[in-house]
Amino acid sequence: MLPALACCALLVLAACARFAPQAAQGSSGDNAVSNTVKVERRNFRRTVRLHGTVQAVESYSVIAPRLAGQTAMTMVMTKLVRNGTRVRKGDVLVEFDRQTQMQNVLDREADYNNLLAQIRKKQADQASAKARDDTELKAAQVDVQAARVDMRKNELVSIIEAEINIQNLAQAEAKLKQLQETYALKRQAEAADLRILEIQRDRARKAMVYAQTNIEKMAIHSPLDGLVVLTPVYRGSRYVDPQEGDEVRAGYPVMLVVDPLSMQVRARVNQVDLPCLQLGQTTEVRLDAYPDMVFHGSLDRLGAIGSASYYSPQIRYFGATVTIAGSNPKLVPDLTAAADVVVESLDSVLVLPREAIVHHKGQAMVEVWLAGRSELRPVKIGAMNDCEVVITSGVEEGTTVIRNVHLKGDAARQLPE
Repeated sequence: MLPALACCALLVLAACARFAPQAAQGSSGDNAVSNTVKVERRNFRRTVRLHGTVQAVESYSVIAPRLAGQTAMTMVMTKLVRNGTRVRKGDVLVEFDRQTQMQNVLDREADYNNLLAQIRKKQADQASAKARDDTELKAAQVDVQAARVDMRKNELVSIIEAEINIQNLAQAEAKLKQLQETYALKRQAEAADLRILEIQRDRARKAMVYAQTNIEKMAIHSPLDGLVVLTPVYRGSRYVDPQEGDEVRAGYPVMLVVDPLSMQVRARVNQVDLPCLQLGQTTEVRLDAYPDMVFHGSLDRLGAIGSASYYSPQIRYFGATVTIAGSNPKLVPDLTAAADVVVESLDSVLVLPREAIVHHKGQAMVEVWLAGRSELRPVKIGAMNDCEVVITSGVEEGTTVIRNVHLKGDAARQLPE
C-alpha cells in the first residue's frame, strides 16, 4: 500500500514541475498585455495652466456716499437689492436713512433765511444813515454859502463883526470838509459790513444746497444693466451679506454691479511659463465650482513687471488676463478658475503616453508587443506635454507598446548603441 501511495505522489510532483513554467510564462504575458497601449493618430496639444479668479470686464462699485459736512460716521440702509438680482440702468440699488439729512436741510435753510433778513435790515439801516449824512452834508454846504454871503459885508460892518464872519466861514468850511471826508469812509464801512453778511449768506446757501444734494445721494441708482454682487461684511465670526437695517461707514463698499456678458479671469503666471505665452493664444477655462463646464477664451493681457513670491524672493509672478467668450448664468465674479492656454497644437500625429518611452544613452526607445513577445525599438520623438509625447518615426499607428518599462541588467546591455 505504501509503495503505491509513494508512486502517486511522485507522478503528481512531476506533473506540477512540468506545467509550472508554462503557467508562469502565461502570467507574465497576461501582465504585459494588460499594461499596453496602442499608438494613436490624433490631435496633440501642449498647454500651460493658469489659476485665478473670475472678474467682470465692466463693473461699477457701489460705496456708501461721503457727504459734505457729514458729522455722523455711519448710515443706516433702509433698502437693499438682494444678491444676484439683475438690474437695469437707473434702478435703485440701495437707499440710506434720510432723516438726519432732512433735518440738516431745515437747519441750513433757517440759517440762510436768517442771513437774508439780516441783510435786508442792514441795507435799510444803511439807507437811513446815508440819508441822514446827505442831509448833514447839504446843511453844511448851505452854512458855507451863508458864511460867504456874510463875508461880503465885512467892509460895511465893524471890525469885530468882520472877524466873526471870517471865523464862521472857516468853521463852516472845516465842517463841510470833515463831512465830505467821513461820508466816503462811512459808505466804505457800510459796504464792508454788507459784504460780510453776503459772504455768510452765500456760505449758508451752499451749505443748504450741499444738504439737499446729500439727500439725493441717499439713493444710489445703477449706471448700467448688470448683476448685483453684494460685498460680504464681517459679523460675529464669519462673513455674511449685508441686510436692510445694517449700519455702514461712509466710503465702505456695499455691492458690485457687473456686466455678466463680458467676463474675464485674472491669473498669475510663473516666470518659468512666461516665455511660452503670447497674446491671442486660445484658452479653455474651467471653474472649480462647476468642473464639467468648459468656456473658451483668449489670452489678452500679460503683465510686464513681476512681483516676488510669498515663499521665495527669487521666484517672480506676472499678471495675466484671459477674456472669456460668451456668457452663462453660473459665470459670476470671485469664482476660482483654471485656464489652459494652448501653446502648441498639432493635428493628426502619432501620440503615446510619456511612460511608454524609455531613454538609453540619449536614445528614445519603446518596447513593442508582437505575437506574444516584446521587442525594443528606437523611436524619434517630437513635442510633448505633461502626459503625452509625439512620435515622429520608429513605430506605426496601431502598434501595441508596453508602458512603464524598466530596463536593468542584461536587458539594458542588449539595447543598440
